[in-house]
Amino acid sequence: MLVVLLQANRDPDTAIDDAQVELDAQALFQAGELKWGTDEEKFITILGTRSVSHLRRVFDKYMTISGFQIEETIDRETSGNLENLLLAVVKSIRSIPAYLAETLYYAMKGAGTDDHTLIRVIVSRSEIDLFNIRKEFRKNFATSLYSMIKGDTSGDYKKALLLLCGGEDD
Repeated sequence: MLVVLLQANRDPDTAIDDAQVELDAQALFQAGELKWGTDEEKFITILGTRSVSHLRRVFDKYMTISGFQIEETIDRETSGNLENLLLAVVKSIRSIPAYLAETLYYAMKGAGTDDHTLIRVIVSRSEIDLFNIRKEFRKNFATSLYSMIKGDTSGDYKKALLLLCGGEDD
């Protein structure tokens, strides 16, 4: 999957072919839920090469066909690093800010902090879409990103992250 993503062969076309959406949703269903074992290559090919707008429609059609969210199927049909990678791709296709909000939440949740992830996301997105990530964070986790950083970090590290975060979301 990483090789497919690194090859950057994702279709840039924003036009959606409903027949191809149907074919891809059926192919994913047959590669997972209807198959003994899983045709991982089919998941990798479709998720790694189709346009974002096309895949969003495929996910909706997949739900109609199978009765399951694509994430549920990936969770049941794959495991380990492949599962984590496929889920990350699907979540980021659905919404990059929501995916990054979830990433930040789990970087700080519980004992300890995944400082590398926290720094990477906050710094890399601070001038791109951190405001949208903050909104998704508040919506999905019933607390603000600012408050969670404030409670999970200390010292100059805390001050720097809070400045980059940009403020409390009341």
